[in-house]
Amino acid sequence: MICQVCGASNDLDAELCRKCQNKLLVVSGSSESYDEGPSGEGISLDEHLLERVSVLEEIVKRSAETLKALLEGFHRQEKNGFVVQTGLLALKDLLERKGLLVEQEFVDLWEERVDQHMTVLEKRERFLERKERILAEHKGLGRERLVDLLGEAELAFFALDPDKAMALLEEAWKLDRRNAELAFFLGETWFNDGDSGKAASALRHVLEQRPQHFDALVYSGVLENDLGRPEKAVDALKRALALRPDAFLPAFALGAIHAGAGQLAKAEALLKRAVAIEENPQALSLLGTIAYQRGRLADAIDALQRAVQLDPDDEEGLFQLGLCYLDRGWTQKATERFRAALELSPNRIELQEAKKLLGPAGAGALPGLAGTVGERGGRTAAAAARDPRKALGLYRRAIKADPENPAVQIAYALVCSSVGRTAEAEATTRRVLSQKPDEEIAAAAWSTLLETLRSEGKFREGTQVAGEMLQSVTSSSARSIAYFQRAAALADMGERLDEALEDAEKALRLSPRELRHFPLATKGWVHYKRKEFRRAVECLSRAAELGETPTALAHLGLAYLAVGDAKAARSAFERAKRRGGRPSERHGGLEARMLEQIRRNLQLAERVASRPGRRKPGPG
Repeated sequence: MICQVCGASNDLDAELCRKCQNKLLVVSGSSESYDEGPSGEGISLDEHLLERVSVLEEIVKRSAETLKALLEGFHRQEKNGFVVQTGLLALKDLLERKGLLVEQEFVDLWEERVDQHMTVLEKRERFLERKERILAEHKGLGRERLVDLLGEAELAFFALDPDKAMALLEEAWKLDRRNAELAFFLGETWFNDGDSGKAASALRHVLEQRPQHFDALVYSGVLENDLGRPEKAVDALKRALALRPDAFLPAFALGAIHAGAGQLAKAEALLKRAVAIEENPQALSLLGTIAYQRGRLADAIDALQRAVQLDPDDEEGLFQLGLCYLDRGWTQKATERFRAALELSPNRIELQEAKKLLGPAGAGALPGLAGTVGERGGRTAAAAARDPRKALGLYRRAIKADPENPAVQIAYALVCSSVGRTAEAEATTRRVLSQKPDEEIAAAAWSTLLETLRSEGKFREGTQVAGEMLQSVTSSSARSIAYFQRAAALADMGERLDEALEDAEKALRLSPRELRHFPLATKGWVHYKRKEFRRAVECLSRAAELGETPTALAHLGLAYLAVGDAKAARSAFERAKRRGGRPSERHGGLEARMLEQIRRNLQLAERVASRPGRRKPGPG
């Protein structure tokens, strides 16, 4: 007897399949087995069909019962979740009334923990998907030890301890250095965690074992460029493109590298190829920038318009499109694009300028650290000046070595804010302020918090925090910061502009010479909001002479447009663009754009792979 479900052979008198346990419905045999007449000894066709229908009815009935049970379980979980959330909110309200908790800090920390949890779950799912492939790749001795390590790593992922899991997988890799699947998992994970050095090393091992590994070639190309080795990056990406000529990412990444090297013709050809494969806003924005640099204004406008249509939050594309409109003489359209770009990033923090607001507490060295920790602090501050994103890990280690040092925490918060990790920056500064430090440290913490709130666009909250700062500090420089920060927040909201102008003038009177350009720029922005455009130009241009910041230069450009001086406006906007990034970012943050794009594609690939019956695609 043959089972119709799994095809297994069974005894003639069996009722259930020995392999899949489904009911056996049909017995193969000759047509004589069925007797069409009522007096026959065999089973009639009608009876056979009736039995099959009855069995199907039973299956449908059981499925409906199972679905009902699942729905009831879901409703119970939903109710339990509601009860738990209500309890947490009640606990928050109680702690807040007792002065033991700040709501915003609690919410930010909650969101941060959720993000961390989801990241660990993604790593776990990726590991479980590849565990069997890692085992299948192993050859030679030590298999039992490898199985044990992979099992312990799996348990660590389930326990939400990714650091322990990765340490166990590193140990497993030491036992089996030729395991390309394990090396790729480690390299991919380090890549997503931002550890470029370790990721590049692991991916090189993958390519030694499998030179035609497409994913490893793409990741390696991006990482080699990030590590300052463009020749190796180009070689890896060319090999990836040769393997898959229809893949978007290697063409886009290779075009971006050529653009960064000034090879605009090569870059444009590759980016056009990438856009033909996939209309991507990052690729179109970069393509438009290159067309603008090569003097083809119509092509630049077309590409940039398509980019901002696909991604209305593309600040770089909006800013570049504003420059194109300015060259065409479309001043109204240009003003709208520049304003839209400023609204997306109202006050982009530039680390070296923001440090001036912190006084001695935010200066190069980290005070209060001695010996090895102090040397580490100095190296960390230097790294922050070169590349704030890479300095985050160093600051975390400095905090771990001296967790009670508020100056280290403030410096860490400022770096977090400068790279866009504003929730972490805000939580850190509030933690410092809750410890009631000396005024010098407190003033630095208040300043960092205000800069962070402005960069997030939380202007109303910024006015409240500035008022709290004025009540707690006494020094002239600290009070000056509070006044001009409150004035800037009011101006950004377009509210109480008379009060904002008064605050800006107070800040100007109290400000020391080295910080004078901040309140001057704020006063100019208040005049702009009051539609006093010539006075705005006067204040903002004087501020730019004392110290240039990207935001103040962009405000100056808008003021020049308002008085009809398009040539001076263009110069101000170009200076703002140059001032707004490090040399590696002058072409729109090419490395950051590539890394972001690959991570987005990787996340999309994981979502597609999680669907039944779908093979996980590579990053191309």
